[in-house]
Amino acid sequence: MHAGPVDGARAVAVWRDGGAVRVPADQPVVTAFDAGLARGDGVFESVLVDGGATPRLADHLVRLQRSTALLDLPAVPDEHWRALVAAVIDGWPAGVEGVCRLFLTRGEGASPTALALLAPVGADVLAQRRDGISVVALTYGLAADVRAGAPWLLGGAKTLSYAVNMAAQRHAHAVGADDVVFTSVEGRLLEGPTSTVVWAAGGTLHTPPVDTGILAGTTQARLFAAAEADGWPTAVSDGTVADLHGADAVWLLSGIRGAARVTALDGVARGDAGLTARVQELLARR
Repeated sequence: MHAGPVDGARAVAVWRDGGAVRVPADQPVVTAFDAGLARGDGVFESVLVDGGATPRLADHLVRLQRSTALLDLPAVPDEHWRALVAAVIDGWPAGVEGVCRLFLTRGEGASPTALALLAPVGADVLAQRRDGISVVALTYGLAADVRAGAPWLLGGAKTLSYAVNMAAQRHAHAVGADDVVFTSVEGRLLEGPTSTVVWAAGGTLHTPPVDTGILAGTTQARLFAAAEADGWPTAVSDGTVADLHGADAVWLLSGIRGAARVTALDGVARGDAGLTARVQELLARR
């Protein structure tokens, strides 16, 4: 067993010589010529570490393998990813929530890079989970049906090419908001830079269709399954910003943040009709 991190310190594991190897967090693990660094040519997943374990890892591995195939990257078997996760969370304090990020890049030449990083969940994320977020709607600059017919645009893949997503969040911060909801050029709802959009209206939970090229949300899928089992209808719906303004409640969902209620949209304050507690309770079910 490895000596575990103390007080939620960072941890790193890399796949080398046929096995998962734990390395010091400050030790270099990729070459400067790695295609993931040079071109953003790779995929990743962010997995919540809760109670020293990763209860949602299987869902993320399904999506990671789908992203791997969409980028035509060499496939890494699930058991290798599980070994990396086990190596990096070994000794992690049970009382510290962590975010375990799995990375697969094209590497250099014929040698892909697979590694796992672990760090505590940030205080800002915990605050948004608790207090909610203000968002602005921004155009993604594409028609909703473009990515479905253009596989080279990598719709539905969780890639390392996040520069646009991060620029959108910086713009949101510059105008006094916390996060973003992307829309297509014709005004259809898409997703957040790091989240799935869900809204409650007419007694039903709604989320946009993935045929627009958005990422399939693991947390959204889990919420909808739990809601259906609890008698709360769900629907995949084309929506607009006007639908969000008229909704009973709006949330941005992600694996680490969970369900963050939207407290303001484009500067207009909004409530959640008391539904956030129910959503969070459904997500807490294992």
